[in-house]
Amino acid sequence: MQVFATFDHSSYLELAISKLEEKGFNEIFAVPLDKRTEDPKLFDTLHRSDGESLINKGMFLAVIFSVIGASRGFVLEWGPIFWGLIGAAFGFILGFIFDFCVIKLKNPKMKLFKGKGTGEVILIINCREEDGKEVEDILWDYLTLGVAKVKQDKKS
Repeated sequence: MQVFATFDHSSYLELAISKLEEKGFNEIFAVPLDKRTEDPKLFDTLHRSDGESLINKGMFLAVIFSVIGASRGFVLEWGPIFWGLIGAAFGFILGFIFDFCVIKLKNPKMKLFKGKGTGEVILIINCREEDGKEVEDILWDYLTLGVAKVKQDKKS
């Protein structure tokens, strides 16, 4: 059986490995995951979306401010078309900034820069099926992020 676990790169990982070796599980393989090397995309594309939209409120406010600007433009010097465009631009920027601030407040740990923070490590432990529960309990005691067990076929 193979037991897979993910850990944050911390001292708990080292403690878990030490405990597993202490219990006699010597077939342990640790694989550190690479950190992001490119900057995350701020804007969604047709093929990739994170579910957060930064333009919804911007478009809504652009319509409202363009109508107000166009209606006020009849009495102002530049006319309704220019004031409608100015109102649309102002409303869009205001909505975009509002959405961006709300997303940043909702998720303050949002990483906008590449390579920040600690990476994760995948731990693979080979053991007998009857020892799987013990290995899993040890991993959970040392704050693993997740555990998966895979039973191997005995067709050899």
